[in-house]
Amino acid sequence: MPAGADTERLGLGSGVGLVVANMIGAGVFVSAGFMAQQLGPGAILLAWAVGAVLAICGTLAYGAIVRAWPRSGGEYRFLSDLLHPFAGYLAGWTSLLVGFSAPIAASALSAGHFARTLWPSVPPVAFAAALIAALTALHAAGFRTSTRTQNGLVVLKSALLFGFVAVGLAHAPAYWPAWEPPRPASDVVPVFATSLFFVSFAFSGWNAAVYAASEFAKPRRDVPRAMLLGCLLVAVLYLAVNWVFVASLTPEQASVALTFETDQVTLGHVIMREALGPAGGAAMSVLTIAALVSSMSAMVFVGPRVYAAMAKDGFLPRALAGSGDAPPLPAVVLQGALALLILLTHPLHEMLQNLGAVLTLFAALTAGALFKIRWTRPDLEQPTALALAAAGLFVASSLVLLTFGVQASWRLASWLGLTLVLSSIAFRFTRREPA
Repeated sequence: MPAGADTERLGLGSGVGLVVANMIGAGVFVSAGFMAQQLGPGAILLAWAVGAVLAICGTLAYGAIVRAWPRSGGEYRFLSDLLHPFAGYLAGWTSLLVGFSAPIAASALSAGHFARTLWPSVPPVAFAAALIAALTALHAAGFRTSTRTQNGLVVLKSALLFGFVAVGLAHAPAYWPAWEPPRPASDVVPVFATSLFFVSFAFSGWNAAVYAASEFAKPRRDVPRAMLLGCLLVAVLYLAVNWVFVASLTPEQASVALTFETDQVTLGHVIMREALGPAGGAAMSVLTIAALVSSMSAMVFVGPRVYAAMAKDGFLPRALAGSGDAPPLPAVVLQGALALLILLTHPLHEMLQNLGAVLTLFAALTAGALFKIRWTRPDLEQPTALALAAAGLFVASSLVLLTFGVQASWRLASWLGLTLVLSSIAFRFTRREPA
């Protein structure tokens, strides 16, 4: 966005819209089904409440960082400038490999399964691949989402969730659900911790405003507020949605909550179809596909800007830098290719868990940078005690989750290890020279 009058820059409303648009995607519709296989209703709701608290802690920590260092680029920029260039490089490569590509793939695959409820003969993976290719082509050709369009997508997503909650609450039992998971966990703690990766995926995007911090008219004021307000709004919606899920679920539905082997697809689809009949299920599918596509479009648009920033710093090939305000075409194409690769090689369940873990790691590193500001950068605006406490809780909880995740899945450890190895090798052979 060009520099100029405040009217040409982002404000609080646009910031909240950006956060909400990036947060609401596939996660809230698919995560509860996975969790219901081993956890009961109380544990599921508790997991979403814990996820909400941790996300809010993240917004408080990031908000303090933005007040001290109001620059665009997200984790890559903050870690590069406040900790060490290698830390930023790791975060940038994570964005390149999984930070945007994996959520695009997850949303596309979810859209493919919803499409199958409308057209049973549609192969979900093929539908998802075509969707990724189409959006990549649109953005590579210069498609730009205006503020009005972005706000319209937020309205669509919010209307979907509010409508679902309204219908769900009207038809859900008013008493505490008594169903049991089909495969109860023998040890609830590690299963609960692992489930938080699904929840963290659903909450990811609360930091969306920081990627464009420099484009706000008043970044020190509006970016922190946009993150907090957007996160609070989505947290309330998510808790309401998951209450509808657990209150409406029957033991029989729990056993097929999300197999993708039936025509039920997700708990939301089951509930809407039972509440309103076939038309309700079809409407849920159409609206959810639209919401997922809009979420994908936002990520396809935003992600290449991180790679472009790295390229301009000399950390990626110059071809990825782009020029002026035009989308960096090679970066858009590269991201689309990676999304297709992830789509074709990773099941959705594994994709959500691994993605949540990787995002948790680098968000924790960024929140930890707040302590360096406090201890070594007296020249910058100092964080409040509340922000430091929130950052400490966010970092500590992230480390606990990562410990459980690595113990539970060798694939998760391999994802983290592969990212570290590739980043280290690439960092060694690149130079930080302006493009």
